[in-house]
Amino acid sequence: MFVVARWEYVEKIKSKAFIISIVLIPVIMLAMGVVPGLLASRPDTDSRKIGVFDKTAELFHPLQEYLDKRFKLPDGKPNYLLIPLADTVNSVKEGKNLADALVMAGDIEGYVIIPKTIMTDSSIEYRSENVGNIRVTDRLTGAIRYLVVQHKLHERGIDPVFAKELTSPLEMKTIKLSKTGEEESGFAQVFFTAYVFMMMLLFLVMTSGQLLVRSMLEEKSNRVVEVLVSSCSPTDLMAGKILGLSGLGLTQMGIWAIIGIAISLKFGITLIALPSALLLLVYFILGYLLYAGIFVTVGAPVSTEQEAQQITSYLTIILVLPVALALPVMQNPNSSLVTILTYFPLMTPTMMAMRIPINMPSAGEIIATIALLVVSAAGVIWAAGKIFRAAILVYGKRPTIPELFRFLRA
Repeated sequence: MFVVARWEYVEKIKSKAFIISIVLIPVIMLAMGVVPGLLASRPDTDSRKIGVFDKTAELFHPLQEYLDKRFKLPDGKPNYLLIPLADTVNSVKEGKNLADALVMAGDIEGYVIIPKTIMTDSSIEYRSENVGNIRVTDRLTGAIRYLVVQHKLHERGIDPVFAKELTSPLEMKTIKLSKTGEEESGFAQVFFTAYVFMMMLLFLVMTSGQLLVRSMLEEKSNRVVEVLVSSCSPTDLMAGKILGLSGLGLTQMGIWAIIGIAISLKFGITLIALPSALLLLVYFILGYLLYAGIFVTVGAPVSTEQEAQQITSYLTIILVLPVALALPVMQNPNSSLVTILTYFPLMTPTMMAMRIPINMPSAGEIIATIALLVVSAAGVIWAAGKIFRAAILVYGKRPTIPELFRFLRA
């Protein structure tokens, strides 16, 4: 078993693909988190021309002054140049058509219609060839809303400065209480801890699990497995593959974890307490062993990689599901539904990863879920060994479900 594990580990860890992935994948993940923000915050290089239909005849100049004061290009020029538009003498529709023509010709980026009823219905319209520019629409909306509020305050004789003081935002500092003492903790910190755990487990299952299945299929297709099982038992072969490829994945995760810890220490960031981190490590390892056994069970009977990918894709969906449930779980981590999902073995690691940083479950629940994972992983690996031993030499025909149950009973 250890000879097989060592061969799988050494052969894969020396490959160029593994070495490149250690560097490339963190770079890709960092780029996915940083590049969109950089693109969104990148300032404009040229002034944008925006047409304005001001049906109130009162907001055009205040709007231009507001935008000039708040938004400027790096060279000091105004970010937005407002172009006054008006209805033609013939009809309102004709005025819009002319404005549409200016947009399509590229003379203006778009135009906003401020109706006479803006003070009562608070509704405006923006027409452009590119309505996906959220920065422009948000800034225009915010500027017009500010001017409308100022106008309403003046009409009612309320000092705008006083009104601003009344509506100033309130910052709430969150302190997490624990038996060991107070710990400062924010939503972003808690969410990031759970999110990193789920992403690491998902990535490890998808990469190592696929490698495990692909390794078995490759050896079945070229008949190398017949030589292997003549030199070792199928159980030793299966266990060796699981150990070797698990060690490969854990090595990759360990390198990334060391880099993450070094960065957090450099900037004085504490993501999670040590006892909680050790608990998450236990759930991580047990969860991976459970999924590894399932991948072996799935990979042993199939004869083509397409069949294996189709079946294993359903497993990855179960791992992705907790990401969609993250916010509801964090809002109420002790609800009945969350507790029920926690005792579903395939979701136990990820559900506990979200609950532990927020509100540490009871010792009894932690012991029960760890025992559940141990029993589930052991049972799946036992079943995987039975199916692997019987199906590893089956070619050209995928065993039926009744045949798989016969393998288990044999």
